[in-house]
Amino acid sequence: MQDSPSQAPRTGRPALILASSSRYRRELLERLRIPFETAVPAIDETPHPGETPEATALRLAAAKARAVAAALPAGASRALVIGSDQVATFDGRQIGKPGTHERALEQLQAMRGRDVLFHSALSVLDTATGQTDTVDVVTKVRFRDLPDAALDAYLRAETPYDCAGSAKAEGLGIALLEAIESDDPTALIGLPLIALTRMLLAAGYPLLETQA
Repeated sequence: MQDSPSQAPRTGRPALILASSSRYRRELLERLRIPFETAVPAIDETPHPGETPEATALRLAAAKARAVAAALPAGASRALVIGSDQVATFDGRQIGKPGTHERALEQLQAMRGRDVLFHSALSVLDTATGQTDTVDVVTKVRFRDLPDAALDAYLRAETPYDCAGSAKAEGLGIALLEAIESDDPTALIGLPLIALTRMLLAAGYPLLETQA
């Protein structure tokens, strides 16, 4: 894996580019054991006024893929560019990355004992055709009703300040959750792999074929 897009791998498969700076998405994509590169998309991630959480997530996932595809050099070999974005919401409000301990604690206090929806949008852009496939995978999470001291202890142990909703389900954050309902277990972490593998196979990417 390389840090920036260059050219298609010598296997003959199209280049695979993850349009994200997230280490969580990178680690998830590594589970597929396929070569890929990463590139950071330069886009404004501010939600539009009146935009639904689903619309925000889908728009940003597609925008990330388009931004990275547009930055590829002229004449570059075919690539599949993966964009992803996640928006958490409850009571009709969008919940972003807290950034600080204080804001994370406020998020967890507001969500305890409540159901929260996580919209994990995925977009795959084929640079050969310009076609984009997008999907929104929704995960319903019920948070436990825990005291402030427990929430504070969790935040100090795991510092999940770069995670929407302030809880890492793949780590200690699972202790904050009462239940998770989803068709794709990796969606909550940030990259829905069931949806992604379906989209890559539909685009002709040989996920399970031995390459010479």
